[in-house]
Amino acid sequence: MVLPNQLTILRIILTPVFLFLFLSNDPVYNQIALAVFIIAALTDWYDGWLARKFNYITNWGKFWDPLADKILTSTAFFGFYIINILPLWMVIVIVARDFIITILRAYADYKGKSFPTSYYAKWKTFLQMTFLYYLLVIYTGKTIPQIYNGNEYIFKLLLDPTFIYITMFVVTIITFHSGLTYILNNRTLIKRLLNDQN
Repeated sequence: MVLPNQLTILRIILTPVFLFLFLSNDPVYNQIALAVFIIAALTDWYDGWLARKFNYITNWGKFWDPLADKILTSTAFFGFYIINILPLWMVIVIVARDFIITILRAYADYKGKSFPTSYYAKWKTFLQMTFLYYLLVIYTGKTIPQIYNGNEYIFKLLLDPTFIYITMFVVTIITFHSGLTYILNNRTLIKRLLNDQN
């Protein structure tokens, strides 16, 4: 198995490790969880770079690499729902959209068709990741006394429930709309794929 695919597997393995550490009541584990998430995210960038540079592109990688990304980010979103930071319905909308589009693109690749990623979808991903990193860094910062003590009011503002709700709502709407736009713009190809399946 080529190295990029090994990194993809590593990212999938690190996902439940991240969630376990993140949901623990131990501040040190919470801090390690942030490091694990960053390492897992970096494997995505690195395996993509390796695949392009050395042409390590396989059908296995085409399917599992984007899916591994969604598994990681979806797990983080659900983690924040579990600790009562994010609403469940928004998390479900984001996760459902991302998995549907990812699986659809993977199936198209399997059939030898091309689903180009739009700039809109890339901005959607950027917004999602920026928001997740924001939450992870602020939430982790609360577990570090040297950072939190004396800055309680700042952390209260940064984790204000109304601000978090509105921001998550905007991310959810953009995510849903980008998925709907993606399907509408590629509806002819999707119909062709479904007919091929039948």
